[in-house]
Amino acid sequence: MNKALIIIDVQNDYFENGAAELVGSKEASEKAKLVLEKFRNENGLIVHIQHVANRPNATYFLPGTMGTEIHVNVSPRSGEKIVVKHFPNSFRGTSLVEYLRSNAITDLVICGMMTHMCVDATTRAAKDYGFNCVVIGDACATKDLEINGSKVSATNVQTGFLSALSYFYATVKTAEQYLNNQ
Repeated sequence: MNKALIIIDVQNDYFENGAAELVGSKEASEKAKLVLEKFRNENGLIVHIQHVANRPNATYFLPGTMGTEIHVNVSPRSGEKIVVKHFPNSFRGTSLVEYLRSNAITDLVICGMMTHMCVDATTRAAKDYGFNCVVIGDACATKDLEINGSKVSATNVQTGFLSALSYFYATVKTAEQYLNNQ
């Protein structure tokens, strides 16, 4: 089993005073940092995903802004791969699948932001590409959503999306479970 860590969109705009603050982003980034440290200590393959907006009406992740930069808690080190994307699915329009296959990767450990959008889309695509996936649920963050006038709390969004992923697409673990091989 060859495994890689995929850290999706842990970028400044999702944190306090950012253009699109998420619920629990700081806490999620701290959990992601623990998993990142494990991969670094084991010389594992690490891929940082960075979303850069290219839509004319985008309000965050604008090119050249501090908000687009990867958050200090999971800052890439020299030699760690950074894949820039423009869509929720980290595979769409990027070299991610080729990079993973060129490194004989079969298993992915996924964390990041937003659970209901980019983490979900990337995990589902990864499974469709044949990768075995583990999502570190408490190393992900999302936000309150609304549909037809009904509000859905971030807690319920998180639970709903992680439970949906755990049905077929991934094994969902906490950082503690993953770090303790549970």
